[in-house]
Amino acid sequence: MSVSFRIILEDPESRARLGVLKTPHGEVQTPVFMPVGTQASVKTMTPHEVREVGGTMVLSNTYHLYLRPGQEIVAGAGGLHGFMNWPGPILTDSGGFQIFSLGPLRRITDEGVTFRSHIDGSEHFFSPEKSMEVQMVLGADVAMAFDECAPYPCSYEDARKAVERTTRWAERCLKRHDRKDQALFGIIQGGTYRDLRLQSAAAITAMDFPGYGIGGLSVGEPKPLMYEVLDYLVPVLPRDKPRYLMGVGSPDCLLEGVFRGVDMFDCVLPTRIARNGTIFTKDGRLTVRNAEFARDFRPLDPECDCYTCRNFTRAYVRHLLKANEVLGIRLTTWHNLYFVLKLMRDIRQAIRGKYFSAFKRDFLRRFNAG
Repeated sequence: MSVSFRIILEDPESRARLGVLKTPHGEVQTPVFMPVGTQASVKTMTPHEVREVGGTMVLSNTYHLYLRPGQEIVAGAGGLHGFMNWPGPILTDSGGFQIFSLGPLRRITDEGVTFRSHIDGSEHFFSPEKSMEVQMVLGADVAMAFDECAPYPCSYEDARKAVERTTRWAERCLKRHDRKDQALFGIIQGGTYRDLRLQSAAAITAMDFPGYGIGGLSVGEPKPLMYEVLDYLVPVLPRDKPRYLMGVGSPDCLLEGVFRGVDMFDCVLPTRIARNGTIFTKDGRLTVRNAEFARDFRPLDPECDCYTCRNFTRAYVRHLLKANEVLGIRLTTWHNLYFVLKLMRDIRQAIRGKYFSAFKRDFLRRFNAG
């Protein structure tokens, strides 16, 4: 079975839309946020718990799984779904972002990237063909093309070279990818340069991928600049294909992305800040590790009905975090994932009910004030 996408409803006041992404491992209602399980695990959570907080599709990382345990071991378990015991859809990124973030540990040529492992310093080579081979063995429902992600800030010339290389690599990925039950999404680059973004979009969409990632955003640029790029980029993408804004997961950015027509998101932010003792609430972020919560016997978020908020207090969770008890970061992670995934359910309901613009305005007014 192949992967397909269908639009259910389009919001009359914005570019937001409801859709269904159909995969061999089930259907995904969009707009969707995908929790990140970098190393075949959403940190501190079991697959059952990820399902319980509302997760339908997760992301795993090709670079990390290639290095450890290796795709052959994953294949021995029947692929990534069997290895991590996740029954739903999975997306694997290409490994490109992680490799390019290694800085001096990697060397880029038109052929591919030579890099040293962050684990043991061993040398490896990744090309578009290699990324496809690893991702086909991992067996996720959606694979991503191998691209060059230019940093922010970067010069026009560096961004131009990254766009041209990404285009050539996308062609090579298409040529090598032949797994019929796995969709391959192309990635659009171009930094914050309008002409380069549009050039990349034209070249990548001409290859007729079944979906498109928007890469190279949320890498340090101001949020208004990211929204500006989305404003002119999303309208030129095919209407009937899913649009995936890579690496974005803060509540305000999710709302702004959906408003501009994005269908899919992923980010480590909800789980990462949870491990640092920070949670999302409707009134903004709250750092529960702070001393002011030592005698606060209210739930983390009095308006939340997640397992953590129904059963534990700020004082108790703070105590666990200060005592380095693993349960502390499990409870904050549970809450943050529930919060973000419930936000996506509320967004879908607001689009369905034709009040999304008002929902976005009211949510952001309160969230940003906090």
